Amino acid sequence: MARARSRYAPDRGLTTRMVSTMFFIGLLYVVLVGVLLAVLRGAWPLILAATGALFVAQFWFSDRIAAYGMGAREVTPQEAPELHGAIDRICALADMPKPRVAVARSDVPNAFATGRSERTALVCATTGLLRRLEPEELEGVLAHEMSHVAHRDVAVMTIASFLGVLAGIVTRVALWGGFARSRGNDPAGVVLMLIPLISAVVYALSFLLTRLLSRYRELSADRTAALLTGRPSALASALTKVSGQMARIPTEDLRKAEPYNAFYFVPAFAAKESLGRLLSSHPTLEQRLDQLARISAGLSRP
Repeated sequence: MARARSRYAPDRGLTTRMVSTMFFIGLLYVVLVGVLLAVLRGAWPLILAATGALFVAQFWFSDRIAAYGMGAREVTPQEAPELHGAIDRICALADMPKPRVAVARSDVPNAFATGRSERTALVCATTGLLRRLEPEELEGVLAHEMSHVAHRDVAVMTIASFLGVLAGIVTRVALWGGFARSRGNDPAGVVLMLIPLISAVVYALSFLLTRLLSRYRELSADRTAALLTGRPSALASALTKVSGQMARIPTEDLRKAEPYNAFYFVPAFAAKESLGRLLSSHPTLEQRLDQLARISAGLSRP
């Protein structure tokens, strides 16, 4: 699914997981819509129109909403020469068009990429990241984010997250609407009572599918970024530094960043016992460093 002329190493494992994720997400989506059509037979035009509109809105605007939520602001080469220079070098190495470049004013050291394609891609770094990393470390992080754009897994994650959003909406509508007014001895009411349960199951399966894809895609981005730049040690140094600095960030700032962990280079957790660690969108730091160490050893062999 990567562009043919990109020099990022292709990853068949990632492609297989993206296709599989989209297949199962699509299957769940069909089941959910089918249940709604079975329950509300007379309202099928409204159901199809509403779900179609939500899907289009999610696909076209979710990346912009995410970027806005994380405080990304596009910057010119004059405003952020170091950041633009690093991305220019990566684009030259990868033979890719330059994405939009943004900075988020946050002390949380991190970076992320959004966009449905290379043409609409945006790569953003926080001010905390720019202040803490050396130039080679910054290039490693940005090469990681550009890998997400090249392999288009950012777009897949955006689309894949839609079903969970829809399931949540259906649950709220069922709880606030027909479910609250239905009677237990009414057959239609019994079906309506099942909608929150079905939606919860759909959301849980969607969540697990996207998490499994997300963990693999982070390892894939580390691997392809290290191979592209030829400096896995720089990326490993950036990972170690950023992960270590997270403990020094105020809890309030970490809580604001935590909802967007699936997009970030390194996840932010407000507490060590956070449930997010158990359901993390990223592999552990040890797994990422071990992989980079193996790549470094392989590159050093004659």
